[in-house]
Amino acid sequence: MKLAFISDIHANLPALEAVLLDLQQKQPDMVYCLGDLVGYNVWANEVVELIRQHRIPTIAGNYDEGVGLNSGDCGCAYKSDDDKDRGNQSIDYTNQIISSDNRKYLRQLPRHMRLDFQLQEGVKLRLLMVHGSPRKINEYLFEDRPEKSMVRLLEDAGADIMLFGHTHKPFHRILASEKDQAYKHAINLGSVGKPKDGDARACYAMLELNEDSKAAQPESLNVEFVRVPYNVEQAAKAVEDSPLPNEFADMLRKAY
Repeated sequence: MKLAFISDIHANLPALEAVLLDLQQKQPDMVYCLGDLVGYNVWANEVVELIRQHRIPTIAGNYDEGVGLNSGDCGCAYKSDDDKDRGNQSIDYTNQIISSDNRKYLRQLPRHMRLDFQLQEGVKLRLLMVHGSPRKINEYLFEDRPEKSMVRLLEDAGADIMLFGHTHKPFHRILASEKDQAYKHAINLGSVGKPKDGDARACYAMLELNEDSKAAQPESLNVEFVRVPYNVEQAAKAVEDSPLPNEFADMLRKAY
């Protein structure tokens, strides 16, 4: 079984369209979205509507929560006053353009999803999807998080596989859990529409399970990060032609 996971589209319609075309060719069994459909670009409504048209099961990101509640706070952690000012401009703009129907959709999105697999008699594989972390929708889980802390998060959440986004930097860590006598998989999906890892291409993750997949054998499941080229310049130019700060266009071009 192949499961595809996308996240952090951030109103970048060209990136989402390219990823959906790639998924159409790869034909996974299911596609899930881990939130942050809106913010930082001009196609907030078009992205939400495309996700809805494709009936992709979706959880809320912190940006979706902010816009869904018509709040002026996206729950982002900005490093400087300039970053915070640009962020405020972004959520203000998004709140102005989002339709009432799409705002209602964002407000009603669930905060997490679980999938439990029974691939073998008596052996379960538990998968959890969150946006930031199991504790907070806007908690950043970076790749260098101490192993004990990351393992504890998965143990407390009752998950063998945890998929998340929010940092826009993809990684897959395999962690040993003494408590559960098994291995844990922490998988950050990266970002479809606003990568921050120096690679401007859209990013999503593909998880492949088979009848032998089990938590006790980490090599029994496969994780692939798929990079999809798209028209970055179109997305950057849309920012520059809008009231949004031009810095967002530079971030798209250089993926930071």
